[in-house]
Amino acid sequence: MPAFVVAAVVGVLFFLGYRYYSTYLATKVYALDPAYVTPAHQFNDGNDFVPTNKHVLFGHHFTSVAGAAPIVGPAIAVFWGWGPALTWIVLGTIFAAGVHDFGALAVSVRHKAKSIGTLAGDVINGRARMLFLAIIFFLLTLVNAVFAVVIGNLFVANPGAVIPIVLEIPLAIFIGMYIYRTRSSALIPSIVGVIVLYALILVGNAFPISLDGLADALGVEQTRNVWVVLLFVYTWIASRIPVWVLLQPRDYINSHQLFIALGVIGLGVIVGMNQIQAPVINDVPEGSPSFFPFLFITIACGAISGFHSLVSSGTTSKQLDKETDARYVGYMGAVGEGSLATGAVLAATAGVAASRADWEALYPDFATASGARSATSCGAPRSSPTTSRSRSTWRRSSPPSSSSASRRPRWTPESGCSATSSRRSAS
Repeated sequence: MPAFVVAAVVGVLFFLGYRYYSTYLATKVYALDPAYVTPAHQFNDGNDFVPTNKHVLFGHHFTSVAGAAPIVGPAIAVFWGWGPALTWIVLGTIFAAGVHDFGALAVSVRHKAKSIGTLAGDVINGRARMLFLAIIFFLLTLVNAVFAVVIGNLFVANPGAVIPIVLEIPLAIFIGMYIYRTRSSALIPSIVGVIVLYALILVGNAFPISLDGLADALGVEQTRNVWVVLLFVYTWIASRIPVWVLLQPRDYINSHQLFIALGVIGLGVIVGMNQIQAPVINDVPEGSPSFFPFLFITIACGAISGFHSLVSSGTTSKQLDKETDARYVGYMGAVGEGSLATGAVLAATAGVAASRADWEALYPDFATASGARSATSCGAPRSSPTTSRSRSTWRRSSPPSSSSASRRPRWTPESGCSATSSRRSAS
């Protein structure tokens, strides 16, 4: 199957969804009023409530909802075949994510930009409000902890990434101050910011930064933990300064990077990875997780994610200039994330393998597809202090008996690659 055809069909469906279905939602369901005074104007304090150009606000919203999840989830879910994964992404984006993100934003704007948790008290009752807020608190605590650990590990493993990532902060502040003082367009300064960031990648590789010495001086066993503390200090400061100083310019710059990534994937679909090598529906090993319901859990961001309501009602609703902008910011933000998920599917099915056999070698079983085991380890972890402490032991299953050799291979965590390999070789 030509990857370009798939990308074109998905693009047309997303366009039709935004052009017609989101218009129906805006006019018939949410009845958006261009004359409605939004909370950004009602409570304009120059801090959290700031009327913002819809394109800049879209950059913030899109970047906030489109993180690693719409890339990692689809890349794993193609284990069941690119057909189910792409179908869920397209239908979920048009009829679920777009409605959800757009709706959460519109409802929050109509209720003084209250968060979705607080809104539960108005719509349901006080008990529901307390329960919802408690769930949100614990979930966000887990999310923040995971993100901090992941980024901390990134800095430890790739010290060359420290400079371009850290220096984006003062760069974004400078751009935000420049736009705010001069009242100029944000497009050109943000493009210049992206160019500077890419140049800083070379600087970062030339001058990698490691905090091993600081960790030793503080008596901290893992350098990652030092980065985690610094990241939380940064988030505390960032959450307390005006949104136009850092949040808006930073996210607007990052949105350009997402568009560049989509453009690179699109170029690859046309020039290089132009044939999908993965099966439409994959014949997975027996014992693998069933695509229902796991497909819909694996691909959350990219089809629908409740986390997006926290962004729509937490920050975006406080910056919406006109109520009618909610359609563009909310629904198009979901379409942008769906496009990113589509790009991840194409990259994982056409861009990583030159043949069907190559792709099957990368996706021999669910453990390998999900990253729990390397495709080259074939069931046994590499002997290293890290894997011995952090991963459970994967054991090869004993050779099948003659009576069971004709049965379909079964995958289990203990079985390693042997069952899958036999299925692949037999085919």
